[in-house]
Amino acid sequence: MKHPSIRVSTAALAAGLLSLASAGFAVTSASAQSVPTEWFKVCSPQGENEICNTQYTVIADTRQVVTAINLIEVKGKVNQKVLQAVVPTGRVIPAGVQMQIDTNAPATLNYSVCFPDRCIAEAPLSDALVASMKKGNGMTITSLNFQRQPNPVKVTLSGFTAAYDGPPKTQSELAKRQQQLKDALDKQAEARKQEFDQAQDAAKSAPPAQ
Repeated sequence: MKHPSIRVSTAALAAGLLSLASAGFAVTSASAQSVPTEWFKVCSPQGENEICNTQYTVIADTRQVVTAINLIEVKGKVNQKVLQAVVPTGRVIPAGVQMQIDTNAPATLNYSVCFPDRCIAEAPLSDALVASMKKGNGMTITSLNFQRQPNPVKVTLSGFTAAYDGPPKTQSELAKRQQQLKDALDKQAEARKQEFDQAQDAAKSAPPAQ
């Protein structure tokens, strides 16, 4: 029996948990600071069910979500498992998102919903896929942008098994990592501002062209 209401709630939960997902972030930038990067799990009660999300998120230093992977499990009155890939907007929707573990054949996740700042593609989460992720070294998440150019993003699988099988993060752990993310992004923003100011000063002091 299908439970569409739970299916919708998992997408909404993933969107909401992305504010927490950045606690296990990877910051991508040419001048990125050294910050913790990891898979981790959060759990939240929802009615008569508990929803757990094992996730990994890549965030640009502009604070935009580049890619996020969510393995969502609903347990309780309803039992359901969903795999989600979160990518930026401006994607070619019919192409879906390709997920490849190591050199295995890629699987396609079809888009289910788009928000103003991100799109979510999903597929059923199977035991075989979880086992493959546990044995794998890394995965590549590829979406097509509006120019029909592929945007592959590498995601490590190191630490996935411990996160998936282990206990969820506590609120204090999440708060600490959120602060680490904020500090790292603030430093990068300040560094970009200094580079811009220096470039402007250099341009003003340069002799006029002859």
